[in-house]
Parts: sequence; structure tokens; C-alpha cells
Amino acid sequence: MFFYGTLRHIPLLEVVLGKTAGTLNITTATLPDHAVMAVAEGPFPMIVEAPGVAAQGILLCQLTEDDIARLTYYEGGIDYDLRAVTLASGEEAEVFFPTPGAWTEDGLWDLEAWIAAWGAPNLYAAREIMDGYGRIPVAEVTRWHDRIRARAWSAHLAQTTGRHGAGTLNGRVEILERQRTYSKFFALDDIVLRHETFDGDMTEALERAVFVSSDAAIVLPYDPARDLVLLVEQVRLGPLARNDPHLWQFEPVAGLVDPGESPQDAAHREAWEEARLRFDALEAVGQCYASPGAATDFFHLFVGLCDLPDGTAGIGGEACEGENIRSYVMPFDQLMAMAEARETANAPLTLLTYWLAHHRTRLRRLGA
Repeated sequence: MFFYGTLRHIPLLEVVLGKTAGTLNITTATLPDHAVMAVAEGPFPMIVEAPGVAAQGILLCQLTEDDIARLTYYEGGIDYDLRAVTLASGEEAEVFFPTPGAWTEDGLWDLEAWIAAWGAPNLYAAREIMDGYGRIPVAEVTRWHDRIRARAWSAHLAQTTGRHGAGTLNGRVEILERQRTYSKFFALDDIVLRHETFDGDMTEALERAVFVSSDAAIVLPYDPARDLVLLVEQVRLGPLARNDPHLWQFEPVAGLVDPGESPQDAAHREAWEEARLRFDALEAVGQCYASPGAATDFFHLFVGLCDLPDGTAGIGGEACEGENIRSYVMPFDQLMAMAEARETANAPLTLLTYWLAHHRTRLRRLGA
């Protein structure tokens, strides 16, 4: 098989095949009259016919049936099909070509640039995809591929969000088993682990489960000149699953961080999608886990400075995402009274309300 794109990145090839590079028969190769093009819809390439051009790649020989099945499973999840070609050396090989009409060309593709920008998060995504090999139909991988990539991007962001609780124990953790038992919009991992105790011993094997989501940007819009805030209201599944009769919640503007996106970019995007707002500036409030004992949910919290004139509130949200969102503009004192009366029913809104109460004078002075 000839590989021209991301599988030329050997760490990724190792994840997909479940083997180390030293056990593989790999040589460099060239496919004449073809070019490797970037794909507009995602950070990966496709190969196209291009007379007079040669596509550089690697040739992988002596593949087992299981190797081919694993490669087909991985590539089949993102709309590629195998096709026979003749390499410049005269050797016959098979290549993953894009399904006709699946993708849009976007200029020549650069492997090194891709590795720098996407190599690490793509390894996280590949591990989740291949964890489903033999268990999850490839059609399900295709259906939820965007969410797999979003979870991978959050795992990548986790390496750069800084340490929380400096001075805490940096102890040993042994993962004995880890199984992704559910993987759709969200995921669920069953984990068996041992960890270091505060007296230096190790625990017995512990069975745990963790809810796996992706990072969220959460922002409270605030108009310092008018001393107004904007809240959004929508139905929420957490209260429904808890059997809470109050299914519609007041919240800040919020949304999941897309792959390749910074939390700040996500805050700006979500403000436009949910309430058609443009922020003049973002005040960084904090970064925190929602429930670190049970979930990966990680919040990037902001207060967004903006204008909230009459007529700002209305109905918003992205219909293609099933969103139906109503926004409200109210004086900050009204929001503070809600918090003091314990009527801000979710943690991000409560936290942002008290942060704004502490910084409100400074922000109003800046907005004067």
C-alpha cells in the first residue's frame, strides 16, 4: 500500500496498525501523474490525478489481513476507498482515494506543516478511532468523526492549560485497563487504575468511569456603560436526566471549542451564533473542571465587553445544530439579586456573576 498523506507520519501509522515502526517494511516511493492536495473541509489531504506531477510517499509491504482491515477501518471512517495504482518504480500498490465528491481541493498539502499543527491532536483522535476497531461499525465512526476530533483537540489543549492546584501531590498513576464503552456525541470510559497514596503506597485496583466531553468556552456578555448583562435560555438535558421539572435554564453564552480553535475564538463565535453579539474585548475569568471526579468537562470562562442597546435580546441559535435560544438583557443588579436568592441554577453563571460583582467597578471605569 502507498501512503501519501497523514499516514506518512510514522507515530500515526503505528497507532493505526497497533505496531511499532521497527516491525514494518517501509520504503519511500513516488506515484507519477498525481498530486497531494489539502482538503478545505478538514486538516487532512487527498490525492488527485495531475499529469506531469509526482506524489511523494511511503510504500508499506508485507501487510497482513489484519493490517489491511485496520487501515481500511481507519480510512473508511473519513470517506476514502482503495484503488490500484502503478508507482514510478513499476511496483503495483493500492492507494486510499477520496470518495468522489466527498472533499474540496484547497491547494498543495504540506506534511511538515500538518505535523506541526495537527500531528499531536490527530494521534488522540486515531487512538479513539482504533479503540473501536472490531467493536464499533465504521459508519458510526463516520457519523461522529467531528466529535472524536473535538475530544482529541481538548486532550491536546489539556497539555497547555497550565497546572491547577500548584503544590498538590504529583503522584504515580497506573492505568491497568481503559475501555471506551460508549462513543457518540459524548463518550464514556471505564477505567481500572491504581494510584499513589499520601503515605507513598499504592491503592488496590479501583474501578471507575468517566464522562468524556470536549472543552467549552463560556462567556457572560456585559455592557459596562449601561451596566447590563445578557443571559440566554434554552432547554437542558442535565435537568431532564435528573428529573428536575425546570428544564429551561438561564445561562451565559456557551459552546464547545472546535478543533483548531482557541477558547477565545470559540467565545466570539458562540456569541454571534447564540445572540448576534460582537465583543469589544474578553476578560479572562478562569479555567476549571466542572466535576473533576467524574467528567472531563473543562470550562474556559470569560466576561465579554460589548454594547447591549435596546432591541438586543431575541431568539437565536443555529437551527442546523437543533438550537432554539432566547436571550434576555437585564441590569446587573437584577442578576446579582438572582444569585443572592440562589436562583442562578448552574455553576458557570453563578461563578461569573460573583466575579463580575468583584470587578464591576473597574470595568465600568474602563467603559466610561
